Amino acid sequence: MNFSQKDIQQIENKGLTVSDVEQQIRLFENGLPFANLVSEATINNGILRLSKTEIERYISKFDDKKNDKSILKFVPASGAATRMFKFLFTFLDEYNIEKGSINSYINKTKNKDLSIFFIGLEKFPFYHIVVNRLKDTYPDFEESSINEQGLRFVQMMLDSNKLDYGNSPKGLLPFHQYKEQKISTAFEEHLYESALYSSSKKSAKLHFTISEKHKHKFDEEFARIEKKVEEITKSKFDISFSYQKESTDTIAVTSKNKPFREDDSSLHFRPSGHGALIENLNDLDADVIFIKNIDNVVTYKYKEEVAKYKKVLAGILLEVQEKAFNYLTILENGEVSEEKSIEIGEFLVNRLNVKINAEFEKYSRKYQIEYLAEKLNRPIRVCGMVKNEGEPGGGPFWIKDESGNISLQIIESAQINKKSKIQKEILKGATHFNPVDLVCGIKNHKGEKYDLKKFIDHKAAFITMKTKTGKDLKALELPGLWNGSMANWNTIFVEVPLITFNPVKTVNDLLKAPHQIK
Repeated sequence: MNFSQKDIQQIENKGLTVSDVEQQIRLFENGLPFANLVSEATINNGILRLSKTEIERYISKFDDKKNDKSILKFVPASGAATRMFKFLFTFLDEYNIEKGSINSYINKTKNKDLSIFFIGLEKFPFYHIVVNRLKDTYPDFEESSINEQGLRFVQMMLDSNKLDYGNSPKGLLPFHQYKEQKISTAFEEHLYESALYSSSKKSAKLHFTISEKHKHKFDEEFARIEKKVEEITKSKFDISFSYQKESTDTIAVTSKNKPFREDDSSLHFRPSGHGALIENLNDLDADVIFIKNIDNVVTYKYKEEVAKYKKVLAGILLEVQEKAFNYLTILENGEVSEEKSIEIGEFLVNRLNVKINAEFEKYSRKYQIEYLAEKLNRPIRVCGMVKNEGEPGGGPFWIKDESGNISLQIIESAQINKKSKIQKEILKGATHFNPVDLVCGIKNHKGEKYDLKKFIDHKAAFITMKTKTGKDLKALELPGLWNGSMANWNTIFVEVPLITFNPVKTVNDLLKAPHQIK
């Protein structure tokens, strides 16, 4: 690949090397393998279903140990809220008030989302904010027609010179409205929730990955709510932020796999998806790390139930980790009986879902010990899984890699070969869905942090088609944070109730019960 001196300078300014970019281009040229699904993960086949007694035991385990642990909540919150309002942006582009009513537009376009939006208008947490701004801006607002009011309402929400919700960080949008029109953002709700389960010694640490241009807005929001939230929760909050690193951006290419260039002939790089955040996670230091998306929050009346299952997952992590650490210490000392090897192997199979190589018994004792230690000595993740209700997104599967190793993974739909009848059948049989509800242990038995970048399956990236200024391009997304970026972690999947999964992917999700007070 012949890059000009200007290209090389641009590449290096991003913290990348020419070799990095050439390697990315080779991925476009050679293509990326689909995930090879062996079967869906189901209850008693990769997913734990807990009894009431087990739930109580794991909660007690976590509560007993949490003050001896450093705990952190990691919240990916980088994106603007643009996709939340996609159907409303379309409405603003297409609707002409001179040609008919909003109702006729809805009927003509069969736009159910728009119909739901206007029917539920007064239940949105931002309703009074928008209306009050409209009254200030347009003194005749209340006398104008229903259609004009509706159009102006959406314009006030989304126009860049007005409230500009579509370009605001999702974490700072009004998510819930409590009594006396008190508005709470997703960012604020994460603080309240954290005090219930990720607080240690009355202190809760949270780390948000955000866009650097929004940092001052988050700082202002925290300054506004800090005193009130700390008084209510009786907890102190230690908030930190990081940004998706430019060095994780990937080059875009044309349909012929040549570097895609801007109008000024510079190379076009794109953010590489949430998989880039493994770098941010790798920079953090804590014994227990909870991971949860910015938009997955609930109003106060559901928080205790959500917190309960976070503690369950953390209790499982601590119990399994203790055993793994104990076994690693034994293996390191080298004095391992055959009975102890069998016990460790059973622990790997039954608790950590590791498939032991069929040739294991033929290995020498020395290599058996090395093999067991290598399988144990990995980061651990305990992931909540909810019953599949038809939501788009990833799910839990058993997969086979190119070396024939079988493991539990969270696989996205884009990673699956839909042209294969067998793969489609396995996908169709999936019973559970990934709500991004993880508790992670990123340290070894000596208290040393793992280098998380060593546990990535780089071939679990995927290529997507995009457009830029009307031209088609191919974009490369790095292996997702909880997908290929954690492919070589030890993994436990646990069934959790649907109440723990309340994402706000579109604005209409705010009308669902967990986001409403009444």
